[in-house]
Amino acid sequence: MYWLNDYRMRLMLVGVVAAIVLGGGSAKADFTFGEPTNLGPTVNSSSDEGSPSISADSLEIFFDSSGTGSGGYDLWVSTRQTSERIPEGYWGTPINLEPPINTPFYDHHPSISLDGLTLYFTSDRPGGGYGDRDLWATTRSATGEPWSEPVNLGPTVNSSSRESAPSISADGLELFFTSNRSGGQGDVDIWVTTRATTSNPWAEPVNLGQGLNSSSKDGAPDISADGLMLFFNSQKSGTYGSSDIWFSKRATVKDDWDMPAHLGPPVNTTARDSGPSVSADGSILYFHSDRAGGLGVDLWQVSIIPIVDLNADGIVDSADMCIMVDYWGTDEPLCDIGPMPWGDGIVDVEDLIVLAEHLFEEVPPVESVR
Repeated sequence: MYWLNDYRMRLMLVGVVAAIVLGGGSAKADFTFGEPTNLGPTVNSSSDEGSPSISADSLEIFFDSSGTGSGGYDLWVSTRQTSERIPEGYWGTPINLEPPINTPFYDHHPSISLDGLTLYFTSDRPGGGYGDRDLWATTRSATGEPWSEPVNLGPTVNSSSRESAPSISADGLELFFTSNRSGGQGDVDIWVTTRATTSNPWAEPVNLGQGLNSSSKDGAPDISADGLMLFFNSQKSGTYGSSDIWFSKRATVKDDWDMPAHLGPPVNTTARDSGPSVSADGSILYFHSDRAGGLGVDLWQVSIIPIVDLNADGIVDSADMCIMVDYWGTDEPLCDIGPMPWGDGIVDVEDLIVLAEHLFEEVPPVESVR
């Protein structure tokens, strides 16, 4: 009798909270992937397209290309009118960012800020540089307005070595990048520089350390909008092809990064899979690959899907809600599925919202990524 009453109480709690969620009231989860799709021949070409960076509203995608332009690689942008997932061809014809951003040299690896007003990138342009390739930034007053003359990030961030592939955090206070400067773990490593406010100068870069970095090439980092997930390229042991996409998580932005994990198939293949860029809501991962089915090195996208069938019985129902209620207020990875697919460190209404969106769906067995 006690167990029955307890079960009814839990169902009542589920019903109350679900009613609030469905009525519009007031970092470690498992997730999986959909099937990768090519962005199509409007964006991709017989040249190399790579290093995508998606804007916060998902209406602009910046990337680099070796196609007709000013130099060896140029920066381009393609736009669309809606972020709704519709068939290929919805991206508009790419536009070259032109001088003063593009030069006759290598200008690549874009990273657009959350507000869309600052674009960080890599360049080996002469004049104002400190090494092989440096990190630069350009700004604009509003979306659609012209970009300013790019500014070198200076000798604290840049060195006499190569700095490349920047990724700016949502708050603008962390800048992750790739470098082969001294003090690393191997060939190429991931580093981060921080600042107290967006008006302060960047601090001395710090290596992300052994584990995330290795004796192989580790680079092209992309920090998620919540700051808890870092996607990156690596050739470390366990990689399928010439380069694969890996990720590392942290509990809060103040914590250390966990040991990295391989994304596995279908994202990684025996081809070169690189240049990750995750959408602001964590639902789509953009990347470049020379896998079969494209025109060469192309831009691709894949859905990131939270695992909502908590008891793996093939349907999302009240039993899954009861499991979530049992772990309410904890950091249980199984139930921490929102607002990002990898959770936010606590089982709460954000997770119930995600679960409620999938109620009564039949779910095929999936292999999770932890």
